[in-house]
Amino acid sequence: MNRLVDETSPYLRSHASQPVDWYPWGEEAFAAAQGQDKPIFLSIGYATCHWCHVMARETFSDPDIAEIMNRAFINVKVDREERPDIDAVYMSVCQAMTGTGGWPLSLFLTPGGEPFYAGTYLPPSGRQGRPGMRELAQRIEGLWRERRSELRYTARRIAALFAQWSPPPGEEISEISLLSGGFDGLADAYDPVHGGFGAAPKFPMTTKLLYLLRAFRRFQDDRALAMVEDTLRSMRRGGIYDHVGFGFHRYATDARWFLPHFEKMLYDQALIALAYLEAGQATGRWEYLKTAREVITYVLSDLRSPQGAFYCARDADTEGEEGRFYLWEAEEIRRVLPPREGEIFLRVFGVKDEGNIDAEGAGLGRGTNVLHQTRPLELWASELGLSRGDLERVLEGCRRLLQRERERRITPFRDEKILTDWNGLMIAALACAARVLDDETYLEAARDAAGFVLAHLKDDVLGLLHCRRQGGHVPAFLDDYAFLVWGLIELYESSYDRSYLETAVSLNRDLLEGFWDDEGGGFFFTSRDHERLLYRRKTIQDGAVPAGNAAAAMNLLRLARLTGEARLEDRVRHMTKTFAGTLGQAPSEASFFLCALDFLLGPSYEIVIAASFDSPLARTAHRALWREYYPNKVVLLVGEEEGDETVSRLCPWDGKTWTGHRGARIYVCTDRASRPPTTDIGEVLDIIRGES
Repeated sequence: MNRLVDETSPYLRSHASQPVDWYPWGEEAFAAAQGQDKPIFLSIGYATCHWCHVMARETFSDPDIAEIMNRAFINVKVDREERPDIDAVYMSVCQAMTGTGGWPLSLFLTPGGEPFYAGTYLPPSGRQGRPGMRELAQRIEGLWRERRSELRYTARRIAALFAQWSPPPGEEISEISLLSGGFDGLADAYDPVHGGFGAAPKFPMTTKLLYLLRAFRRFQDDRALAMVEDTLRSMRRGGIYDHVGFGFHRYATDARWFLPHFEKMLYDQALIALAYLEAGQATGRWEYLKTAREVITYVLSDLRSPQGAFYCARDADTEGEEGRFYLWEAEEIRRVLPPREGEIFLRVFGVKDEGNIDAEGAGLGRGTNVLHQTRPLELWASELGLSRGDLERVLEGCRRLLQRERERRITPFRDEKILTDWNGLMIAALACAARVLDDETYLEAARDAAGFVLAHLKDDVLGLLHCRRQGGHVPAFLDDYAFLVWGLIELYESSYDRSYLETAVSLNRDLLEGFWDDEGGGFFFTSRDHERLLYRRKTIQDGAVPAGNAAAAMNLLRLARLTGEARLEDRVRHMTKTFAGTLGQAPSEASFFLCALDFLLGPSYEIVIAASFDSPLARTAHRALWREYYPNKVVLLVGEEEGDETVSRLCPWDGKTWTGHRGARIYVCTDRASRPPTTDIGEVLDIIRGES
C-alpha cells in the first residue's frame, strides 16, 4: 500500500494498492522532488471517470511501468473534485500546450511545480498516435538526465506566461450588443437535426439553454425557444437519459444523444432540472416539469446522504465494464415484462435482438441495447392504437418492473464526497422546484442540505469549506461561495425565511473580501489565503457548471434588489469591463453571465408582499408569481407593518411613500419606482408581463 491509503478521497484511495509510489499533493511530495532532484509526474482525475479507471487498470497497475515511474519521478495524485484549483490551473496549461484537455490529466513538472509536458490518457504503450506511458517515462527520464536545462527553460517560460495571464483586453460593448451577439453565436453553433450545440461528443450545456429562454423573452424570436425545446426533447428521448432509473448521464458520445458516457454527476442533475423547470414555466408544457420531477426523484433516491446533503456522483463502470448496469438484452426484457407490454416497450425504446450498439466500436457487450425513444410518444401511441395516456401507463408499469430487476445487479460505485459548490447547485434546483411545482417535499430537502452544509462545511477559523478531509480542511473556492449563495437566495424566495437571506448576504460579503480583484475587477477562483499555484485563475466562461464569476454576478444583482444595496450592481458593471475582451470575442461561451446582463439591462421587478405567509393573499401571490416565466424579478415577504419601509429602502430614488395603507398588500417596483400597493394578483401579473 502506498501513501494514498491514508487519504479520504475515494479516488485517491482507489490507487492506494497500486505499485506506483503515489504521493498526495502537498509539501512532502515537493520536498521529495527537491531532495531527490526528480521531476514530478502529476496525475489528476476523479472517482467516477471511466478513462481514469482504464488508465489505472492498464498503466498504473503494470509493475514494469510502475518501476520506471518510481525510479524516475515523484508521482503525485490529485482528486480534481477535491482540489479544483489545482485541476483548473493545470488543465489550462494542458489546453494551451496541446489544444485539448480532459481526464485523466497527465503532466510532468519540475520539482518546483512548473510544467514542461502535458497530456491526458496515457496507455501502457503507444497506439493510434497516442504516446504510451512506458516509452514517455523513459524518454523524459533520459531528457532530465541529459538535457535538464532545456526542460527547465521550457518550464520557466510556460510558468512565466501563465504568471502574467489576465483576461484579454477589449473594447467595452453595450449589454444589448452582448445579448444579441450571444444569441447569434448560439444559433450558429446549434445542431438543427438533433438539438444541442456542436457535434460529438454532445454535452447538455444547460447554461446556453437558460440564456436562450431569456433571449426568447427579450427578442421575441421563436428560434430561441425552438432551440431549447428541441434540445430538451431530444435529450429526454435519447440514451443520455436513464429511462429506467431516471437522471441524466454525463454526455453522449455521438451527436444524436444516443450512446452516453454513463456516469451521473450531481451538478448535471441540478442544472438540467433547472433548465426543464424554466422551460416548463416558459411554455406551460407539463412534460418538461415531469422530467424535472423525475431528475429530482433520482437525486433524492440515489445521491442523498442520510444527513440530507448530496453525494458527488455515480460511476459509469461496473465490474470493469462501462455501462454494464444500464444496458439490456432483448431476451432479458422479454423475461421480465408481460408479453404484450414487453413488445410495446421493445419497439418504443428501440431494442433489437442483435443489440442496437456497435459493440466492438463502443467497447460494450454484444447484443446489448441502450434504451432510447426513437420517436415522440404521440407517434407511437397513434401507431399502436393507444391514447398517449394509456401508452404512458403501460411504459411506466414496464419501467417499474425493469427497475426492480436492475436493482439485483451490482450497483456502480458512488463517490460519497460532499462538496459545497455542487450541493449549492442542488439546493438551488430543489428550492426552485419547490415553488414552481408547489411541492413542500422539495423545500424540506433543500432545507436539510443547506442545514448540513452550514453546520458541517464551515470552520470557525477558515470560514466556508469546499470539503472536509480527515486531518485537514479544503477552504472554499469561488464556486463554493457563489453556488451556495445562489441556493440560499432560492431558498429564501421559496420559504421567505429571512435567515437564508441573511446568511447569503454574509457569505457574499466574505466572497467580496477574499476573492474580488481590487486592481482588475472580477473574482479570482482562489482567495488571498489559498495555496499559491502557477497563477490565480479568473474566468467568465462557463464549463460543465456556470462560471463562478457569472453566478456571483447574478447573486450580486439579486441581493442588490432584495436588500436595496445598489452598490452591488456596480460590481457587475465593472465585471463587464474586466471581461470585455472575452465577452466581445465569444459572448455565447459566457451564457450564464449573459443571463445576469439580461437581468441588469431590465426591465426587472422587485415585488414586496406585505402579509404573513399563511395569508390567502401571500399564498395566492406566491403560486401565481412562480407559475409562469418571469426570470428577472425578486420577491420579498415582509410583515404588513413593514411594507412601506421596505419599499422605501428598495426604491430610494422613487421619492414616493405610500402611507395609510393597512392590511395585506403587494407592491411592484421597477427602475427604482414603485406602483401603488394592490391586492389584485392579476394587476401584479399584468405589470410584470408588460401589459400594464
